[in-house]
Amino acid sequence: MAILRLAREAYGVPIRKEIEERTGKEVTIGALYTTLDRLEAKGYISSWLGDPTPERGGRAKRYFQLEGLGEKVLKEANRVWRRMREGLEQILDVV
Repeated sequence: MAILRLAREAYGVPIRKEIEERTGKEVTIGALYTTLDRLEAKGYISSWLGDPTPERGGRAKRYFQLEGLGEKVLKEANRVWRRMREGLEQILDVV
């Protein structure tokens, strides 16, 4: 979801920041890249290297984008999530 939200600016640092701000949980850079590598291996996302920049000591940023299969899986997960939470508002109001 962070990749989808960030669009053309989806690379490590902003992805990590987006996840942390929206979840309130710290994400290590190692865990982030492990997850991104797994999502890419499954064909859900793809990545490419941008141009090297002097600010990064000549290193290139690795950008990510959601692929068609990833969009399909994300939509299905969202549909399932909505169905699972149907009616919970009434139950949670009682508790």
